[in-house]
Amino acid sequence: MPHLSSVEESQRYLREIIDLERIDLVEFFWVMYLTNSNRLIAVAEIGVGSTNLVAVSVKTIFQKALLVNAVGIIVAHNHPSGSLRASEADIAMTKKINSAAKIFEMALVDHIIITSEGFLSFAQEGLL
Repeated sequence: MPHLSSVEESQRYLREIIDLERIDLVEFFWVMYLTNSNRLIAVAEIGVGSTNLVAVSVKTIFQKALLVNAVGIIVAHNHPSGSLRASEADIAMTKKINSAAKIFEMALVDHIIITSEGFLSFAQEGLL
């Protein structure tokens, strides 16, 4: 499995494994599960939503994390609108996931928003 040492590598790898023709249609939510050295263990599609939202279960995110013995996670979702701005709902969900990660002694490495045109990293924007 690849070593994801940067947000650029992470979003590039995600684009290789998802159906890029669908990211302009509805929202999806993915989680990349990592080892201590940021090697990818697994990727899971956690949710499929509508044109402007996706329901995310924090419980589901961490059930899988515990099963694969992940030390860190990178979460990602798309914005079919093409907007590379984090919404208030995106920021609130990120805080919720980050709090849960700390309980399980895991790291939320990043939250990435992808569109067909680009990406936004919560870590790079200081939103984590």
